[in-house]
Amino acid sequence: EKAVSNGIKVAVVGSGPAGLTCASDLAKKGYQVSIFEALHTAGGVLVYGIPEFRLPKAIVQKEVDGLKALGVTIATDTVTNMVIGRVLTIDELFEMGYKAVFVGSGAGLPMFMNIPGESLKGVLSANEYLTRTNLMKAYTEEADTPVIKSKAVAVVGGGNVAMDAARCAMRLGAEHVYIVYRRDVTELVRNVPCRVYPVGRLDMYSEGLLLMTNDGALAQAMLHPRGEVDKVYQVTVSGTLERSPERLSAIRML
Repeated sequence: EKAVSNGIKVAVVGSGPAGLTCASDLAKKGYQVSIFEALHTAGGVLVYGIPEFRLPKAIVQKEVDGLKALGVTIATDTVTNMVIGRVLTIDELFEMGYKAVFVGSGAGLPMFMNIPGESLKGVLSANEYLTRTNLMKAYTEEADTPVIKSKAVAVVGGGNVAMDAARCAMRLGAEHVYIVYRRDVTELVRNVPCRVYPVGRLDMYSEGLLLMTNDGALAQAMLHPRGEVDKVYQVTVSGTLERSPERLSAIRML
């Protein structure tokens, strides 16, 4: 139910989870809220980062439509493609009559390892890879921002973003996707939505991911239709994955 307006204008920078939540809470209290979004679609990481198979975009759109019903200016109105700091400054927002500004611009900048080869063709941050795939629909033939569809993909990292990138690669046709993680499997499973069975089997909620960790194990998770793992293969890995980037060059599968 739309609240009675109190006449106070509030600007929300960014339409990700924080921005949408802030806008919703303020609108329910009667504030006149405008969301300023840099991209052409509202939702932030919910639309550009998290894949459809984990978070259907229809759910995000329903939340956005709910905000618009509360009187929030968002998405297809005049405030998308609006990079605050370039198109408008914070001071200019105040000059436009906004009494408060909430900055929820996100933490979407990728971290690189500063190792040789990072600038080569085919090397992408997970951020760019997921944005191209999810928001720009790189999986279609007519996409303006396509991605290389490789048969073998290596993903460095073991968190949720790494797993999303790996699973997207599988769905884009990769035959082998390697999760390269600098710690061991026990550390890995604490950070991602998966579990380790007593017999050492892995349930990655995915299909055919290959894990490379610093305990010398390479495990291939092959899932049954019920989500169970069929078998795990182990081979020797020469070298370990440490914090030191140069150690990555020592990895060799036997």
